[in-house]
Amino acid sequence: MRYFIIAGEASGDLHAANLVRALKEHDPEAAFAFMGGEMLTEATGIDPITHYREVAFMGIIPVLTHLGAIRRAGKRVQEEMQAFSPDVVIAVDYPGFNMRYVLPFVREQLGKPLVYYISPKVWAWKSWRFKTLKKYVDLMLCILPFEQEFFAKHNFPIVYVGNPCYDAVAPFIRPTICEQEQAVRESRQVALLCGSRQHEVKENLPLMLRVMKHFPDYSPVIAGAPGLTAEDYAPYIRGYNVPIVFGQTYQILRESKAALVTSGTATLETALIGTPQVVCYHVGGGRLANFVFDRFFTTPFISLTNLIAGEAIVPELFGGLFTEERLVSHLSLLLDNASPERASQLSGYELIRTRIGRGNTSRQAAQAILTRFSKK
Repeated sequence: MRYFIIAGEASGDLHAANLVRALKEHDPEAAFAFMGGEMLTEATGIDPITHYREVAFMGIIPVLTHLGAIRRAGKRVQEEMQAFSPDVVIAVDYPGFNMRYVLPFVREQLGKPLVYYISPKVWAWKSWRFKTLKKYVDLMLCILPFEQEFFAKHNFPIVYVGNPCYDAVAPFIRPTICEQEQAVRESRQVALLCGSRQHEVKENLPLMLRVMKHFPDYSPVIAGAPGLTAEDYAPYIRGYNVPIVFGQTYQILRESKAALVTSGTATLETALIGTPQVVCYHVGGGRLANFVFDRFFTTPFISLTNLIAGEAIVPELFGGLFTEERLVSHLSLLLDNASPERASQLSGYELIRTRIGRGNTSRQAAQAILTRFSKK
């Protein structure tokens, strides 16, 4: 079959690449075209029709500033889909772009089936998007266990395929709490994961580095994000003796005693590996952002770690809570081997692993697609 894939950021590029490999195992004649990055290029052996860097903007101001570029990329994707004539279109996460330029076009212009892999977080906010999904999506592949129940109660065609984070970090997971503690009890390393986009680095990294000044006995290490370069971090690390390491995020987390993690997929990866963490995210508006979240969002948490656990396993510092004082306080507790907060996080991580399930997410996703849409 012919597959057209749309991945709009680094994590989607990674998960889509693994899906491509799984599809090839079951469909040797598979042909691909895609919007994505280096991971999909490696998996397919071809170049993207548009690199995700051209559309990887989050937040009102960055999106408005780059609206022209996003529109051009959307038009190019539509033209290439038309020319490629796929049997199946697979949208991967990134709802802002996919729901504007892909979903309606696929149904109304191409008339082809559409699979949404890694569903938009309509259970958290923008619930009006659910109607759009139901109108245009033929099969939803979800990766969070509680999503299956949410969509199923609306008679939505959905399959839970496990979570690709587990597959990605599996070689780095310590199997028990005891082994986690034994491995990192004497570690003097703290991992800094400040986001996968340039504006996230700008807003989160400076405060993370100031916090680390309070812990002179510990060495921070910045886990460089895919799609970014050392130049993206350079303006914010002047005056700091801190390394940036690319391509080794999971190993860095495994070797670190604790981590400061910008909210996103990285919080779940950190939990699965077993590294105590403080979830933090700069949001403009300070306390007003917290007020809006409390009043208008339908979920009590921002991190996947807490959402999957169904309780506050890790601290979440965003908006007006994202302060130097609060980060120092929480990190101090996690660096203390004897603190109840550290033990509580590690115990909570065991619960998260149980709820996620075990492995082979890409193969399960590929099998669901082929079972539903294969011509054979």
